[in-house]
This record gives sequence, structure tokens and C-alpha cells, in this order.
Amino acid sequence: MVQWIHEFLPFGLQAVYLISENPADKLAGPPSDINQHPPTLEAFVEVRNLGVNIIAPPMPVLVESSEDNKRIKPSQYAERARQAGFDLISWTTERSGRIVENMLEGGDTFYYQTTLDALTNDGDILRTIDVLAQDVGIIGLFSDWPATTTFYANCLK
Repeated sequence: MVQWIHEFLPFGLQAVYLISENPADKLAGPPSDINQHPPTLEAFVEVRNLGVNIIAPPMPVLVESSEDNKRIKPSQYAERARQAGFDLISWTTERSGRIVENMLEGGDTFYYQTTLDALTNDGDILRTIDVLAQDVGIIGLFSDWPATTTFYANCLK
């Protein structure tokens, strides 16, 4: 990516640095390690100073359950990335299917793993999008089912 910035500046400035961190990846550390121990602000600033403008981590890196498990809030990772001046794009809402069914049946909950304690129904997908948009400040969100993100975007106008 840095090569794009140095050799093809117009393209490099809009390039997106995809981050594939998995909060539950045992190889990277204990579960939720990236959320419990995110990079320092200085580390974010160092990458930002290379000319990287946009980073794209998965949703569970950017949001987490509140201490009382009643709401979804920005993670420290998200706060530090924004402090460093990054624009954020996240991925992928609705990839996991129906939240409650997956929680009960042991299905795929990857994209909601850091907020499961705060989720009670499928409408919480919209709450998650709202926190990502309003509190985290993402500029884009990948979705496997664009009707939900379109519905959310239309409600803001």
C-alpha cells in the first residue's frame, strides 16, 4: 500500500488498508486480545504518517458491549484509530445471518463476537450499524444484504 502512495499518489491516497484481525484468534493472543490490547495511539499515528488514510477492520474490532452489557459502544481500537486521523470502513454486516438463531444454535457469530452480550434480537443489526455510523464514524460498511444498510441510510435523511 505504501508503494501505491509513493508511486501512484492519486490512487494511493484513496487506497484502503484492509485489516483482518480476528478478536478471537488464538494465534494472535487470548480471545478479544485486539480489543483488550489495541495498538497504541503512537502505532496508529506511525501508520498514518506513512500516508495511509483509510483502514478497514472487521466490525468486532470496532465495537464492543458496554460494561453493563446493555448497549453497543465503540472499542478503544476505534477511538485510537479516529484519534490518529484515519477514516474507517468496516465489514461485513449480516454475514453471520440471524443473530439470535446463531447464538442459540452455535452458528457463525464472528461479526458480532464482541457485542453478543448486548444483542437480544435481529433488530440489533440496525443498532450495530448506528453505533458504527454515529459513534465510531465509519465512512462505509460492507454488507451481504444491502437492503438493511440502505434502509438505515434512508432513515437518516
